[in-house]
Amino acid sequence: MELRDWKELKSGTDVRGVALEGVQGEPVNLTDEAVAGIIKAFCLRLAERTGKERPTLAVGHDSRLSAQRISECCIRTALESGCDVLFTGLSSTPSMFMLLQDADIGADASVMITASHLPYNKNGLKFFTPAGGLEGKDIDDLLALAAEGRARTGSGARRDESYIGRYSAGLVRFVREKTGKERPLEGKKIVVDAGNGAGGFYAEQVLVPLGADVSGSQFLEPDGRFPNHIPNPEDKKAMKSISDRVRETGADFGIIFDTDVDRAGCVDGKGEEINRNRLIALISAILLRERPGTIVTDSVTSDGLTKFIESRGGTHCRYKRGYRNVIDKAVELNEAGEYAPLAIETSGHAALKENYFLDDGAYLVTRILVSVAQLAQEGKDVSALIDDLPEPREAVEVRLSFTAEGKKDFRACGKVAIEGVSAAVANEKGISPAPQNYEGVRLNFDGAHGSGWALIRMSLHEPIVPVNFESDREGGCRTIAAELLRLLSPYADKIDLAPLRARAEATGNEK
Repeated sequence: MELRDWKELKSGTDVRGVALEGVQGEPVNLTDEAVAGIIKAFCLRLAERTGKERPTLAVGHDSRLSAQRISECCIRTALESGCDVLFTGLSSTPSMFMLLQDADIGADASVMITASHLPYNKNGLKFFTPAGGLEGKDIDDLLALAAEGRARTGSGARRDESYIGRYSAGLVRFVREKTGKERPLEGKKIVVDAGNGAGGFYAEQVLVPLGADVSGSQFLEPDGRFPNHIPNPEDKKAMKSISDRVRETGADFGIIFDTDVDRAGCVDGKGEEINRNRLIALISAILLRERPGTIVTDSVTSDGLTKFIESRGGTHCRYKRGYRNVIDKAVELNEAGEYAPLAIETSGHAALKENYFLDDGAYLVTRILVSVAQLAQEGKDVSALIDDLPEPREAVEVRLSFTAEGKKDFRACGKVAIEGVSAAVANEKGISPAPQNYEGVRLNFDGAHGSGWALIRMSLHEPIVPVNFESDREGGCRTIAAELLRLLSPYADKIDLAPLRARAEATGNEK
């Protein structure tokens, strides 16, 4: 493999690639050779960092079909690289970090085999040390070492031990300590939808010991084909599935996880979705009741959320997309003396200061369930905490691809377009740049121009220009789309504006 082939496996702070045949135009590139090369590099760095002759590497995986092949490759390679291996089997991504905090487990680092919510043919590697997940530059280093064939040799020992039970017990203990009750969810019917990912453990190992009735839960069995829906709280079909289940079973609360349980979404007792801005508002309300602080979110959150956070005595820092970006920003603020208890994306990635700033979907919903139990004593539903969240009348996202000409250097083309729009609105009436913008160009539109806001940015990983916009009035998004189409029209030879044009010409609205 050439260095460029190794670099294609980088996805932000993870390694991801095609692990299974069967999808036309997607040849397998996460081969045994690739996995082994990367694991050899990681074991080399692990030995250097720890100074140990035989450091211990923990290996776990989610429910993907390629998990067994990649797990065996990881284990074999680590053993041959002089590392001891702890194989935890089916695991959640957060549990693979948390086991590093248990001294008696004795692991020095871990690798989670997952590709989050990506299609069944994909898979990847996510690495942790006790200090947290690897950074993008660390992945660059591993891939460079792999390309050079760098490795150490030795002979390690293997042991198999699931950790998910101990991880679950920690969540149960946390709720009991917070509520002062052994079974604080007694009398509550809570349904879990794991989407056939790794999150099925949460129903039996966390909720049942706390007294909840979980009989209506669905898709708890691991199945890497994901036959029922994509395990993704951002997916409309997935959220409809859990909402419908709550209504069908008369449940008090619903929980949905992504494949590896680092993200989550919720549903209230009326079957109303609590995700995206509503989920951010809910956990913000809970945390800000305890202590005022700064809530760090990604760039596509609504203006209504800002008003909501401020009404609770908090400050809203609307930062960049990318869960590591929001986490790093929250850490930075805390180190500078500004209390920031939460870093959260609209995707459902949520990291709390009190929990190592680990993006952990199970911890997020567990934190919410503490309030579910407490509010039940007052005869209230947890959704009462966000009853006053101002929500837009309409909300739209369009994803603009590049033309054949634009694809030649799409990042440069996208940058030129964003900077051009930013310059163009400097002299516009009724359209103005939003203050304190960290990503792309965010615009505010007055009543005559759509009564809302829009964000034009570059995708983190794809040759796409996502455009999000919201309006406070019916038909407002159509007006905003027309204005955006006008502002972006000088770049139509490089960016395909057809999806935006369709919105500008559409009738009706979308929530």
